[in-house]
Amino acid sequence: MSALNVEQARFNMVEQQVRPWDVLDFRVLDTLRAVRREDFVPQALRAQAFSDVMLPIGHGQVMMPPVVEGRMLQALAVQPGEQVLEIGTGTGFTAACLAHMGGQVTSVDIFPAFIEAARARLPGVTLATGDASAGWDDGKRYDVIAITGAMAEVPESYRLKLNDGGRLFVIVGEAPIMQALLITREGEDSWACESLFETCLPHLIHAEPKPDFTF
Repeated sequence: MSALNVEQARFNMVEQQVRPWDVLDFRVLDTLRAVRREDFVPQALRAQAFSDVMLPIGHGQVMMPPVVEGRMLQALAVQPGEQVLEIGTGTGFTAACLAHMGGQVTSVDIFPAFIEAARARLPGVTLATGDASAGWDDGKRYDVIAITGAMAEVPESYRLKLNDGGRLFVIVGEAPIMQALLITREGEDSWACESLFETCLPHLIHAEPKPDFTF
């Protein structure tokens, strides 16, 4: 696409896809305009960078559709200086958006290839490789946790990693209908859970539903 067509496609993504899906936070809309999504899409799929679809990125993983990214960013409402943990780096686009909103981002992925490819795209983001399907034990609490792949259920360890007032975004359940949840820590032993919308994403590795056993 020409530079003009890219900017028109970006405008259309924000104004015709994301905003109509009740994403009205100007900071989120500005972030989606500013972070060059096409730079985070696999080269063969750059023409689809602004399409309202999941894009495959390898290893059975996907980039979330822009509308889901927008709703997630709006729900998490990252404030400058907040400590942010992302589980599922992928191409790095979501981490870049979280950082653009002012978060101090740590991003984790189970696939070393994703982390290595993301390093050049994510200056200022702390990157780590590991299996975080059951939690991420780095001894820290966070203001924001974004889990960018689906999970069969939310590990208790992620609730406990939130600071008071901290927010956790996660998609739970099984295909074809999953729930996007926002979990907010209201005190040392108190959490609120809000169901945001229905969607469907591939599960994080090792976070898939366990098969039922029959005898």
